[in-house]
Amino acid sequence: MGNVICLFAGVLMTLSVFTVLVAQSSLTAQSLIRSGPMVGYSEMREVMLWVQLWKEAEVYIRYTDLESSEDYVTNTVHTDKDKVFTAHLLADQVRPGRQYEGELFINNEKVALQHPFTFQSQVLWQWRNDAPDFKFIAGSCFYNNDPAYDRPGTPYGGEYQIFDHINSQEADFMVWLGDNTYLREADYGTRTGILHRYSVARSLPEIQPLLSSMHHYAIWDDHDYGPNNSDRSYILKDATLEAFQLFWANPSYGLPGQKGITSRFKWSDCDFFLLDNRYFRSPNERGTGERTMLGKVQLEWLIDALKFSKAPFKFVCIGGMVLSDQAKFETYNNTHPAERDYLLNTIQKEGIKGVIFLSGDRHLSELSYWKPKGGVAVYDLTCSPVTSRPHKSNEPNTLLVKGTKISKRNFAVIEVTGSRNKRVLKMTLIDKDNKKRWTREISEKEWR
Repeated sequence: MGNVICLFAGVLMTLSVFTVLVAQSSLTAQSLIRSGPMVGYSEMREVMLWVQLWKEAEVYIRYTDLESSEDYVTNTVHTDKDKVFTAHLLADQVRPGRQYEGELFINNEKVALQHPFTFQSQVLWQWRNDAPDFKFIAGSCFYNNDPAYDRPGTPYGGEYQIFDHINSQEADFMVWLGDNTYLREADYGTRTGILHRYSVARSLPEIQPLLSSMHHYAIWDDHDYGPNNSDRSYILKDATLEAFQLFWANPSYGLPGQKGITSRFKWSDCDFFLLDNRYFRSPNERGTGERTMLGKVQLEWLIDALKFSKAPFKFVCIGGMVLSDQAKFETYNNTHPAERDYLLNTIQKEGIKGVIFLSGDRHLSELSYWKPKGGVAVYDLTCSPVTSRPHKSNEPNTLLVKGTKISKRNFAVIEVTGSRNKRVLKMTLIDKDNKKRWTREISEKEWR
């Protein structure tokens, strides 16, 4: 009997040790996550996923088709210091119009995530049904405080609860409209500093649930590109380009044969053009030589792509205000007016319908509208800031839609609904207290 008791005690001890080891292993794997997982671009046949760890490890994602219950696995990535332990993980076995649930594995150990991790593939609707309705978020100017490197005085960033409000919208995706992190003076002089700042911004605890609950696309503006109001002369622009590619999961970066972050994607029946307003930009104050913000190649590509597009709404995502006719700060009209006029006038000459600029930068939000006599309507929704300090302004903008200016932290919720040839775009601005500040609707019929 004594031997039986001893044997039983030994089994219990072995099980206890095993349980502790499993728990420690899981804890170790979980503690390796610095940020993410994040859901990147979505197409019908693939979705890009992303994560950043604290150190070297083997990482992959297992994802389950919630309709068929079938499991698939991404590629495995060995994270390394040179890439600040980031990993892009491709889900290339998705099928159109499916919902998936992801599970993160580090060193072959499943990680117990603290928030849901779900994503979707886009729907194959063409020649079958009306285009699916969808909802997305737009916002810019994300500043998270870092007292050791911030300017003295009142913190520049805050009210991070806004990310909970964004997440509660249950949108399909979010478009980050630039200044998605703020390089500090200690950062933009070295690759080390740039990668450090991107890592610190991405690891803010309040954004983690949002990263894994909807798809994310991004452009940049001056602060995540280089110093304030930086341009093509910034000597480390290839280092920030590398950082952008490491930390975002856009479908592409730059036009064929050209660097930069320019890209394009489609969601349902709408086209999105992700522009680069920094890499090719001539200095704002330069008085001689080439005066360009987008560069000739990108500018002509945009016009060609807009003309080719059959989308009812064509969203042009760019870091700074396009339509506003006030001549202050870094509005297109103030810094590169000739190029702005060429772009807008060409849109009119080509009769390109459904153009809506989505812009950031200004630490205020407003809607601008322009329709010359006998021409086509053009809109510009400026949406800023998410967490940076708001800017109160009475700047003259004769194209401002009355009642749409907001000088509080905010974000936009944009919905596209309706049947074929009757699509409706609904824009709602929501502030940091989750209060709806205004709503406007634009019908596809406006351009018919």
